[in-house]
Amino acid sequence: MKHDDHSLGMDCAITRRDFVNGAAVGAGMLAAGPAFAATPGAGGAGGAGGTQYPPAKTGMRGAHPGSFESAHALRDGQLDVSSAADQGELYDLVIVGGGLSGLSAAHFFHKSMGNGARVLILDNHDDFGGHAKRNQFTVKGKELAINGGTLNIEAPKKYNRWARGVLEDLGIDLAKYRKDNAANDKLYGSLNLKHAFAFDKETFGGRDQVFKVASQIPGAFGPEVFENAPISSKAKADLKRLLDPQQPDYLAGMSVSAKKEWLATNSFKAFLLEKVKIDPQAYWFFQQMGCPTFGVGGDATPALFGWVQGYPGFSGLGLGDIPPDLFADLPGGQHGRQLEDFDAVHFPDGNATVARMLVSRLVPGSTAARTQDEMGTAVFDYAKLDLPGQPTRIRLSSIAVHVEHMGDPATASEVAVRYMNKGSLKQVRGKAVILASWNMMIPYMMPQLPAKQREALAYGVKVPLVYTSVALTNWRAFAKLGVSRFEAPTMYHQEVGLTQACSLGALHHATSPDEPVALHLVKYMNVPGLPRRDQHRAGRANLLGITFEEFERETRMQLLRLLGPAGFDPRKDIAAITVNRWPHGYAYTYNSLYDPVEWVYTETPERPCVIGRQPFGLVSIANSDAAASPHTDAAMQEAHRAVQEVIERRTYPFTPRNV
Repeated sequence: MKHDDHSLGMDCAITRRDFVNGAAVGAGMLAAGPAFAATPGAGGAGGAGGTQYPPAKTGMRGAHPGSFESAHALRDGQLDVSSAADQGELYDLVIVGGGLSGLSAAHFFHKSMGNGARVLILDNHDDFGGHAKRNQFTVKGKELAINGGTLNIEAPKKYNRWARGVLEDLGIDLAKYRKDNAANDKLYGSLNLKHAFAFDKETFGGRDQVFKVASQIPGAFGPEVFENAPISSKAKADLKRLLDPQQPDYLAGMSVSAKKEWLATNSFKAFLLEKVKIDPQAYWFFQQMGCPTFGVGGDATPALFGWVQGYPGFSGLGLGDIPPDLFADLPGGQHGRQLEDFDAVHFPDGNATVARMLVSRLVPGSTAARTQDEMGTAVFDYAKLDLPGQPTRIRLSSIAVHVEHMGDPATASEVAVRYMNKGSLKQVRGKAVILASWNMMIPYMMPQLPAKQREALAYGVKVPLVYTSVALTNWRAFAKLGVSRFEAPTMYHQEVGLTQACSLGALHHATSPDEPVALHLVKYMNVPGLPRRDQHRAGRANLLGITFEEFERETRMQLLRLLGPAGFDPRKDIAAITVNRWPHGYAYTYNSLYDPVEWVYTETPERPCVIGRQPFGLVSIANSDAAASPHTDAAMQEAHRAVQEVIERRTYPFTPRNV
């Protein structure tokens, strides 16, 4: 152990599994300490409870070991897919991918065809939900839940009709949820907790320093932050100038059209440094602009997006207003939503609540829970997800590696789907198949697709990122500092904060700093200076090379640096750590710095997402990549489109297929 590991608590009892690119380089399974234990009766293998219950697993989650190695072998030409053992199973529909798009596709299919139809969902993870994962802990007898992936229902007022229909069918009542959490919304404010910027000693010299923000709005700040910050006098003056409501026209002499074109084809960083001419130290405050939405910072995000998202510096340009319904029908709506108070809804475990509601309907025997409130503490019996005879079967830890029509795609009546499960290559057959997985994997699974479609499917590079969940025995240090969330642009995790205060049914958020709580930490794997897609590729490679031990050590160290002055002790105060690693995270959205502007600002059918999602024979494609949008409603809309393609072929089998 390193000399400071003892003080960090690296020798405390915690599950630790270290993997590099999926290969075990060392593993230690230590008994759970007194502060952390799996939820009694929480399912586990055979319903026995314990840390084998997928949501309660700690260590490396997200793209966990065992969920991706076969895909890499296929990519590298090291997997022979010809020797699959047929399981003797034929389904009306086989869905590859058990995320929100795949689960919604099963829902739409049964809604149209009735429960007499037989559906199989294959997923590579050991849990359902795709990116909509749940992390849960029990600390000192209190159950905690936090999102391991998909964060919230964003802009529900702008959800497309099919996504709204899913929520209505499931009985998700957002108005009730908001009402139930009215007091929680005021919790941190009632304790006078603020957001804060963390200035790290490596970047600014001296010592780590924290300055609280007067506003409760993330990213909004004023002189209370920068006047005493360890930055130059020029940087302070430039920030004061930039944050003044009265801004000059930094693009004077250009027409409005020319201004918008310049902003669309130059980065936010270029706008601030070259046009506004702020000091590079002042840009430090804005370098993460774009990361939460696009996975890259201000260096690789169009300046026009900064205007849309309300960043300072644009008020004097005379750009006019953005019509509120612009791109309202574009799946996911990456444009314009930021302008309105979209009243996003965050369940304690993010959109894992939606996934759990879907599974409770698709496989009723897997849980007794049915209502929205019951999902807070619902227990699922994973052994009942894949039983013969039920209308929907969900087969986990089964990564699809090959999809092929049994005969000519123009006339075939079945499709063979081959997948790896428990180290064996297996095969099932479907009368139709929906690929609700990642676009970039599809060309490897279906090499017989037309070249133009394969190229389009491979175009988007998914966003790599990390959501680290930390269970604490208390949050007294946050209360003592008066901080609920840190923005730390140049530290290991760029965002560190208490999870949003919200409750669901019997799952209650802590109301006192003496109670256990969960933290949400975010690490963006951006690599500034590279084009966006190259940043994603490099970030993914970097991420797969990081062991859980490194994540744990850096997490403990960062929390000590931020909270240590208020008495935080990582040995005593950290109960568990779950690292949700997403090398292939959210869908690629088009970016006018690197993609044709018409892909970004119009609904042209020439976009790769449209070309890539075309049906082929009996196979349709449904996922968020198909909309070039990472939003939940986009995934659901694409699921509905794919199901409609399946039903159309089934209803009118005499019509020509797209092959």
